[in-house]
Amino acid sequence: MTTAVAQNESFCRDCGAIIQARAEICPKCGIRQRTPVGASSRNRTSAALFAFFLGGLGAHKFYLGQPGLGILYLLFCWTFIPMIVGLIEGIVYLSMNDASFAARYDAA
Repeated sequence: MTTAVAQNESFCRDCGAIIQARAEICPKCGIRQRTPVGASSRNRTSAALFAFFLGGLGAHKFYLGQPGLGILYLLFCWTFIPMIVGLIEGIVYLSMNDASFAARYDAA
């Protein structure tokens, strides 16, 4: 038996209760549903530093949860192209604000 959920409702990630889609904490079990906008599990400054100093080896891609691209960077590190791309990506990470960085790299 499936339960219909309204557009502004969702299921709790832990107990499965129907809650408001924008709820941060389930009122039934008390489990946090999503990371608040300001809090991020990945730090953009750390990602930028990885990109600047270890970008040629793809360390920033592994840090951001993109192991496929990290392996691709490792395979082509001898060409120095990943190093140049890593420097550019480091600048991009620093120019992003925290909300856009979290939206792009902390998708759950």
